[in-house]
Amino acid sequence: MLHRIVRLFTFIAVGALGRAADWPGDTWPTATPAEAGLDAAKLHAARDYALTGEGSGCIIYRGQLVLRWGDPALLYDLKSSAKAIGVTLLGVALKDGKVRLDDPAVQHHPGFGVPPDSNAATGWVGQITLRMLANQTAGFEKPGGFQPLVFAPGTQWQYSDSGPNWLAECLTLAYGRDLNAVLFERVCAPLGIKPTDLRWRENSFRPKELNGIKRREFGSGFSANVEAMARLGYLYLRDGWWRGELILPPEFIRAVRQPPPGLAQLPVRDAAVHGRASAHYAMLWWNNLDGTIAGLPRDASWSWGLYDSLIVVVPSLDLVIARAGKSWARTPGEDHYAVLKPFLEPIAAAVPRKPAP
Repeated sequence: MLHRIVRLFTFIAVGALGRAADWPGDTWPTATPAEAGLDAAKLHAARDYALTGEGSGCIIYRGQLVLRWGDPALLYDLKSSAKAIGVTLLGVALKDGKVRLDDPAVQHHPGFGVPPDSNAATGWVGQITLRMLANQTAGFEKPGGFQPLVFAPGTQWQYSDSGPNWLAECLTLAYGRDLNAVLFERVCAPLGIKPTDLRWRENSFRPKELNGIKRREFGSGFSANVEAMARLGYLYLRDGWWRGELILPPEFIRAVRQPPPGLAQLPVRDAAVHGRASAHYAMLWWNNLDGTIAGLPRDASWSWGLYDSLIVVVPSLDLVIARAGKSWARTPGEDHYAVLKPFLEPIAAAVPRKPAP
């Protein structure tokens, strides 16, 4: 009964945003910017900026495709946008009761954190939780292999591939299966994402198997087209629901959108590169909670990888954006978010604002 009530209220909420029936089949429902009530000139300005790095992209507004550029079927190496795809499996595991966010990682992975042996000597390994791994506060150095711990868990923010890769191993052991099979069974198949749309490479940093199971990585490793990226973003936009099926639980969606207050207060290692990242990052997704991008709503969140691959979700605007290609030009010394502003701010400005109910 409770499940039915939750489903009913979810559909009411989606209906309040726009068209509850606008889910993609083989293709998206489409509308021109004018038909959708959007400022076409601003959308085209964002697209033109995106194309300075070539590539492909699409904009989904209220469940309808309103703009597309490039080849929607071409697969791109997403680099660190893989983190937001991989962590989706943490949401699935929470729904299945396989794990809890504040579980110690060693509860699911007896060999967690070692090698190197120096990590065991710190006394910190047993303090690291799955939430810390997803919030980049566990303390592992950057590369994706077996890296040393450089600070006590939960005391700093450090952008890392090693931490997310340990998270992937914890989930591999929790399921006892290749995570690629779990991803396609539980997420990709319901969303209409095919193996030709999204591929997970062989692990590039660690041995190929873990206890006889294929070892996957979250730090990088996915190639995908913008169609698959947009569908994944739409799942997050719709609070983890897809055509009446709950795929990601509310607990996980909250963790992405509402990080613990203490996270924003943590010092950032390599702040010259990442800025005040601890104030706009959670669950391997970047966000605008601190308003660093002034022209973008604060509820926006996005994946972000080398070459500026992006899956952008803005619930207050009922908006999803996907983009992949080459990196955009940077100005030395500018804020790490500056490169995103000419793309995201015009799109947000193209959406008409309505008085809050």
